[in-house]
Amino acid sequence: MKVVKFGGSSLADAKQIKKICDIILSDPDRRIVVVSAPGKGENDPCKVTDMLIETASAALNSGIKEACVYMDKIAARFLSIAYELGIPEVGDRIKVDLYALFDQNIVDNNLFTDMIKAAGEDNCAKLVAFYINSLGCKAVYANPGDCGMILSDEYGNARVLEKSFALLKENLKKIDSIVIFPGFFGRTESGKIATFPRGGSDTTGAILAAAMNADVYENFTDVDYVYSVDPKLVKTPHPIKLVTYREMRELSYAGFNVYHEEALLPVYQAGIPVNIRSVNSPSCPGTRIVARREKSDVDTHIAGIAYDSGFTSIYISKYLMNREIGFGRRVLSIIEDEGISYEHTPTGIDDVTLILRDSLLTNGKLDRIIERIKTELLPDNIDVVRNLSLIVVVGEGMKYGIGIAAAATSALAKAGINISMISQGSSEVSMIFAVESGYAEEGVKELYKVFFRDSKKYFQPKLLLP
Repeated sequence: MKVVKFGGSSLADAKQIKKICDIILSDPDRRIVVVSAPGKGENDPCKVTDMLIETASAALNSGIKEACVYMDKIAARFLSIAYELGIPEVGDRIKVDLYALFDQNIVDNNLFTDMIKAAGEDNCAKLVAFYINSLGCKAVYANPGDCGMILSDEYGNARVLEKSFALLKENLKKIDSIVIFPGFFGRTESGKIATFPRGGSDTTGAILAAAMNADVYENFTDVDYVYSVDPKLVKTPHPIKLVTYREMRELSYAGFNVYHEEALLPVYQAGIPVNIRSVNSPSCPGTRIVARREKSDVDTHIAGIAYDSGFTSIYISKYLMNREIGFGRRVLSIIEDEGISYEHTPTGIDDVTLILRDSLLTNGKLDRIIERIKTELLPDNIDVVRNLSLIVVVGEGMKYGIGIAAAATSALAKAGINISMISQGSSEVSMIFAVESGYAEEGVKELYKVFFRDSKKYFQPKLLLP
């Protein structure tokens, strides 16, 4: 059995919805289908979710009358899609349901916003289910809350509760037809609508795949593969055909806009493979994400290269630091007191560096951290470097090659790019280089040349001793 998820671009208009329904009906194993809200289309430059957020904001700040200006556009979008699909009555019903949202009492702004945001996925699921039935096939719209998608009451940033998995399995296995399940939201234990963070439809699909112990979780989007580097930086990049959960986690962390970092957690824990495929090329096998791959599956040492910007480093040095018991703990307790998590902590014998996200260093936090380090830890030197980017080279196959770190540092050196920090764990899944942000894109391009265009020049296979 397959759980299938379709993103917003796949549901942007009637033409795209017809494509996804052909895909659904072409394989009887595709029994549970998760849909997003309509995204940007050829004639529609706005995502429905963005329009709904504007609607909620207008209602809260300017009143319902002003919000109706935005809701009119959303209703017209659904009406247009429904009309082109030949089911205008569904569009009329959706319009009524959309305006009925304003009849709710606004007792909590975040709760109200989540209720409005969820309407994109919810009504899109109803539309798709009705259209499949109009084709003579049986499909059922499934309300997430009724089916057991129980979430924490953290509106806009909800998490699935453990009890949901058993409830979803119990309720969904009773349905003897194709299930069309709206992504992005569920209900709290008190019955209120709550949404996941943006990209939450991926999370919904992963939860359902884990709950139903699916054979595979298919995620359809608008690209044939996940690529080894951002196609905006390199023309016709190397496609990734097989990647592990660990590799995808590292790449997502470094800016690969494929999955929200936590979206794969349910299928990762359940060991269910993920298949990223294209709506526009359904015969293309796409990229498979698996728990592990054998040495024979590694067609290149590196799976991908990415970068993310917006980091600050705090360098702390003190003679005989390694003899001072509790020094590292006290450093980390200082940033913990400010509610900040660290990204990396490369160390030497007498020094330690904290890599922190700039977005967390607000409201004078950096100044307070520096002052406490100076007064409580009495370092010999403390140095702050801002405007850093992290370039991440990812690949389970690195453990099978020799000279990969040397090739990477040489490539960056030849390009005139100074490395502020290097970090590599003993698992050899990733190497991280901190560079000035202005050099990050050039650094990625140079590393791509080395690892994908001319890789055979640089590496020898590691000899495995008997």
